[in-house]
Amino acid sequence: MSRYARFENLRVDGPDDAGVVELVLDAPNLNAVSEAAHADLADIWREFDRDPDVNAVLLRGEGKGFSAGGSFDLVEKLSNDYETRTRTMREARDLVYNVIDCSKPIVSAIHGPAVGAGLVAGVLADVSVVTKTAKIIDGHTRLGVAAGDHAAVCWPLLCGMAKAKYYLMTCRPLTGEEAERIGLVSLCVDEDADLLPTAREVARELALGAPDAIRWTKQSLNAWYRQVAGAIFDSSLALEFYGFGGPEVREGLASHRERRKPDFTRREDDDA
Repeated sequence: MSRYARFENLRVDGPDDAGVVELVLDAPNLNAVSEAAHADLADIWREFDRDPDVNAVLLRGEGKGFSAGGSFDLVEKLSNDYETRTRTMREARDLVYNVIDCSKPIVSAIHGPAVGAGLVAGVLADVSVVTKTAKIIDGHTRLGVAAGDHAAVCWPLLCGMAKAKYYLMTCRPLTGEEAERIGLVSLCVDEDADLLPTAREVARELALGAPDAIRWTKQSLNAWYRQVAGAIFDSSLALEFYGFGGPEVREGLASHRERRKPDFTRREDDDA
């Protein structure tokens, strides 16, 4: 599709005869989001919104997982480079607002690991479909930064403050089954093989429905997100990216690369 050619780090399939387009996360390391892919994922929703041939969007991951989150190289640049940190913070803000403001209904199909920027779009989708064995993790505090991006916008609203605090502060994983039980996602399918057929059926139903009625319903309901996305979202985003310049993220990144538990009690001056 020529109008999507500039989004080189994402795959766009379709649209089909109903106007359903599939946005596919397809990258090495369980669809890890590179620096360039992060920018594309933030901007592409505006193009879907303007495309007259698109009636609905299905977001999915290729291979064994949905999204493994940001690459370690990007995290390292965020911790060391002010310009990268500033640009990526703007992209993170755009990703949330552009998904919320996209007039076309969005369905996500989540399997395997679901982390990072992919998870942002997956949870903010209008209808989120998961497998029982999906592994949803918001890993911000494990990395050493505040839970920013979408978390403060929608987790307390979707699953309640008590569950949001528990999972966002501890970084404990949720199965797809548990995510549906607490209300974080819309629907959980019994078998992995049912994921894409179910998600595609929902996307097609929305694409063939009354377009204005569905889009205006989405606009009205997402006013709940916009209400939160002012002071609360901007504050959480600022605290997250402030943390990328601190010592805790360096320990978090090192522990990920060394495949060990982080030790946030140790300070840099302990090595002096």
